[in-house]
Amino acid sequence: MAKINGNNSSNQTGDIGFTSKLWQTADKMRNNMDAAEYKHVVLGLIFLKYISDSFIELYDKLIKEGKDAEELDEYKSENIFYVPQKARWDYLQNNAKQPHIR
Repeated sequence: MAKINGNNSSNQTGDIGFTSKLWQTADKMRNNMDAAEYKHVVLGLIFLKYISDSFIELYDKLIKEGKDAEELDEYKSENIFYVPQKARWDYLQNNAKQPHIR
């Protein structure tokens, strides 16, 4: 039995470290904001991750095809959100602890 967030729970995912890290992160966020605000932050992050993944998938495909991967029309034609460089998930993840990321 694994301990997650102080509760006994069976390990159904096979990755206790990842699950534990998610709980710790969620607890840190909840401590610093109201519950009503927390849901907006979390849902926004989930949405950003989703559109960033879709964007990067097409971005990589365009690079392989030798096309301009920064051309907005390429994304519009595929019904995929264009994500500016400083809003992409990997940029935010790599710079999350910097004071200029808000």
